[in-house]
Amino acid sequence: MRMSRRRGFTLVELLVVVVIIAALAGIAFPLIRTGVRKSHKATCVTHLRQIGTGLELYLQENFQKMPRDWQMSRGSRDEDVPVLETGLAPYIGEDGVFECPADKEQFRKTGSSYAWNPLVNGEPAADLELGFGSFVITDDPSRIPLVFDKEGWHPGGDGGSQNYLYADQSVEGRVRLSVGP
Repeated sequence: MRMSRRRGFTLVELLVVVVIIAALAGIAFPLIRTGVRKSHKATCVTHLRQIGTGLELYLQENFQKMPRDWQMSRGSRDEDVPVLETGLAPYIGEDGVFECPADKEQFRKTGSSYAWNPLVNGEPAADLELGFGSFVITDDPSRIPLVFDKEGWHPGGDGGSQNYLYADQSVEGRVRLSVGP
């Protein structure tokens, strides 16, 4: 009777396979992480566009005037102050629009990942200017940020970048505000 010898993996072959899998995982992990961060930024941009649509509905019902008394943000959900997320809630409907997926703390604490620019409070939307008293920084709607990330959660820059919703309803991951000619 002949005994058949079973052929299995040798220890060296097994180690080579493990090393190859580890190398592939080392290459794939940063790519996956970058993809997740980019998808968070894209979702944040979508949320800012929805907030812009809600703001347009608000303006239609309020004689094309920006809100008079909205604060930049609140310290906690318990504070009873007029802010973006409470003022636009009737026009947007879902609470999740105010949460940036890259935000790990602010939404849970305050109810919004985004902040309002109170320098535009009470201004007519058609003649919007950004400035202090008689000192006008800009009257170009493409350079007037209305809503922005509370922190730099997105890739880019040393501390991360923020997304901005501008008065012309465009959204961008950089500040377009500039002073001077």
